[in-house]
Amino acid sequence: MSIPTTTAALPAAAPATPPDDARRAAEDWWTTRIIDMSPGVIRYRGYPIEDLIRERVGLAQMIWLLTRGELPTKAQGDLLEVALMSAVDHGPQAPSIAIARMAATCGVGLNSAMASAVNVLGDVHGGAGEQAVELYQDIASRIDAGADEAAAVADGLAAFVENHGKVIPGFGHRFHPVDPRTAPLLECVDAASAAGEVGGRYARIARAVEAQLSARKGKPIPMNIDGATAVIYAELGFPAPLARGLFCLSRSVGILAHAWEQTGEGVRIKGPIPKPCIPTYAGPAPRTVSRGFRESRE
Repeated sequence: MSIPTTTAALPAAAPATPPDDARRAAEDWWTTRIIDMSPGVIRYRGYPIEDLIRERVGLAQMIWLLTRGELPTKAQGDLLEVALMSAVDHGPQAPSIAIARMAATCGVGLNSAMASAVNVLGDVHGGAGEQAVELYQDIASRIDAGADEAAAVADGLAAFVENHGKVIPGFGHRFHPVDPRTAPLLECVDAASAAGEVGGRYARIARAVEAQLSARKGKPIPMNIDGATAVIYAELGFPAPLARGLFCLSRSVGILAHAWEQTGEGVRIKGPIPKPCIPTYAGPAPRTVSRGFRESRE
């Protein structure tokens, strides 16, 4: 008995991937310019971690290095640090802090309490610094295009209101008649500008915005912490979206402290209002369920 044969060509076997190419493809799965890491080696943007430690490079300088690609000058690092330090906390009347404390009473770990709080730092609570940088930069671009400062500020404010609504980020405060953090922050910017470390342009623009807003309202509309830190971030050349990220880093310090403090109090399930307070009900008046409601719904 003979075995039948076929003349049909078998599919060609796929060429084997050379081992070196496979290893290289695996290594290139993620690429980054931030960290160079291998067994026994850690380099941030090319700087060995052991050198950074020995040179006492601080956290604010490391934030600059990782986000910007190079170490800042001492003056730049100092200005960034004072901006980060100034916004670490605003107490439990700030939603993010209250949420951290409430989460802690639910038995979650510190990381979960912190994540819960950071997740509410959105456009309304936490995004004002980013929006203020965008506003300042828009006004600066109008000046660069030939507008005088007053017209650039007026047009920039009008464009912002048209696109985002009437609340101008970085000015006025729902709690402080005058934000106690603003003046000393601007003093730091003025000193750095006098020393030639920053240009001082965005400080001038922010003050011009403050003056126009106050003139329109007929009363002082002071710059707040978000407007002042936005000046610093803009003067230091940070893109606007990073201003929100930097605020999240800053406020995380207060979030951690409050979550930790609340954990030590031993309180369980503490809500946003005291137990004797019942939320105001605004729904339908009391009503009864008819005996035939199922049939009437089918």
